[in-house]
Amino acid sequence: MVGIILASHGSFADGIFQSGEMIFGQQENVAHVTLMPSEGPDDIRAKMEEAIKSFDDPEEVLFLVDLWGGTPFNQANNLVEQHKDKWAIVAGMNLPMVIEAYASRFSMEKAQEIAAHLVDAGKDGVRVKPESLEPKKEASADNTAKAQPTGAIPPGTVLGDGKIKYVLARIDSRLLHGQVATSWTKSTNPDRIIVVSDNVAHDKLRKNMIVEAAPPGVHANVVPIEKMIEVAKDPRFGDTKALILFETPQDALKAIEGGVDIDTLNVGSMAHSVGKVAVNKVLSLDKDDVETFEKLKKDGVKFDVRKVPSDSPENMDSILDKARQELKM
Repeated sequence: MVGIILASHGSFADGIFQSGEMIFGQQENVAHVTLMPSEGPDDIRAKMEEAIKSFDDPEEVLFLVDLWGGTPFNQANNLVEQHKDKWAIVAGMNLPMVIEAYASRFSMEKAQEIAAHLVDAGKDGVRVKPESLEPKKEASADNTAKAQPTGAIPPGTVLGDGKIKYVLARIDSRLLHGQVATSWTKSTNPDRIIVVSDNVAHDKLRKNMIVEAAPPGVHANVVPIEKMIEVAKDPRFGDTKALILFETPQDALKAIEGGVDIDTLNVGSMAHSVGKVAVNKVLSLDKDDVETFEKLKKDGVKFDVRKVPSDSPENMDSILDKARQELKM
């Protein structure tokens, strides 16, 4: 696995390392080094060299630094000069870039390959609201052609094999947030995120916030449960790779029993409220939740209990047993 060093003036690298872990989970072979006001070039270079020694594969190293031409960059550059054929540096470090670097290690084994890929990710992370302030981009002829409307697909048309590909179906009371928009989207590569919730579909504010939170290149939709059941049976969506988000296990059960063909549910986060008991750091259940998960289990649904892709899955049976004991069921 490619080793990654986050380097900065001051504590910026420490902070972005912590933020990256909150969103993408704990990472191996990642170090964060800082140049503090009382330190000089030799100090941060020594920290970099120590970090490299700790990596499983010191032959593949990627530096993400805050500023081109700054001391962290210069010291990283001195080290890279001795490994020009394999190591790389990317300056202008931001959180989207760091998360993309983590995700890229799933499919890329070379530091320079990841480095080339990160430039666009760093740029895509810079966005502005309102959108009218965004600089106008000139579309290429090819992109312009792709952007032309093709019209509605006639009912009955079969695309692909006529069935939606569910790359992830997740229960998360927070729905579309940082961990989903970054870590899960990067690891599952959907072309569409579908939030399935009667409550949110009729809440214009929440609906708009979710649509706007979608990561670049991925469309987001919010639909009621019955609409999702209709879509799941529509062969026009056969080419769709969908990441499905449910707010509650009850919504998931209703959709699945209605014909949405999901065989595995990722159980990510269920917020605490009155009547619920905390069974781990991110999951709180009440009696209805326990009974709903039991119904899903009887329907043949499997459970993947993880907050982020890098977490080790927890045992759902143990979680339900703990909830029954706490709730005296």
